[in-house]
Amino acid sequence: MIRLLPSMKTLLCLLSLVAGFGLLAGCQNKPKPKPVPAAKWTAADRWSEYTTEGYVVRNNIWGDGYGPQAIWARDPQTWGVCADHPNTGGIKAYPHVGKMVEKRLSALRKVTSRFGVTVPAEGSYNTAYDIWCEKHAYEIMLWVNWAGKMGPITTHYDDAGQPIPDVANVTVGGHTWNIYKGSNGANEVFSFLRTSPATAGEVDVKAILDWIHAQGWFAKHGDVLLDEVQFGWEITSSAGGLDFAVEAFDVKAE
Repeated sequence: MIRLLPSMKTLLCLLSLVAGFGLLAGCQNKPKPKPVPAAKWTAADRWSEYTTEGYVVRNNIWGDGYGPQAIWARDPQTWGVCADHPNTGGIKAYPHVGKMVEKRLSALRKVTSRFGVTVPAEGSYNTAYDIWCEKHAYEIMLWVNWAGKMGPITTHYDDAGQPIPDVANVTVGGHTWNIYKGSNGANEVFSFLRTSPATAGEVDVKAILDWIHAQGWFAKHGDVLLDEVQFGWEITSSAGGLDFAVEAFDVKAE
């Protein structure tokens, strides 16, 4: 058996993307890769970025013990990754698309976003918005679906080691969530986990920020600055190569 070095696996992952007459979103060992419109950009570097139409698509392989991950994009609404991260603990990457807003909460009339994704049935990951406020003092995560061994940052656990929500079954922003508070050591983290998985929908981000503000959770800063709205996948494991694709996305802020 030939053992592939990481660099060779990355090359194969990229070659699997560029095939036939256009782009094929499919990892090397996956059958029947899904045809998508020809990509304008492909990359495999950890910190590769693609700026287009006021958005930034980022590969963002930031964790420890990561494997190869190739990213492709046609535009902010159509992009994805072929990720081959080992089945070990810890988040390896957060490939995502981001939109800068940089406005105070009081100055915003609305902030909405729609999403549509295709996700694998295997692996450990979450599909999530990562919303940054007040120059990264606050991180608001909206988990719309997840698989495998994933859990939110929190300070409360039951006897079985499962996270306990600070607030349960809250309907806000167009969805119903269980909400967890915690810290990653650098900033406060508020995690909203959807009570049932979704692969498409629309989120009223402004309503969620208003709800957090009403709870007094922005007390240190009050009228917070909304920095950036990001959306993608936190990937812990995807051994063998798994496909993740965004088929619809936008952010509207006024």
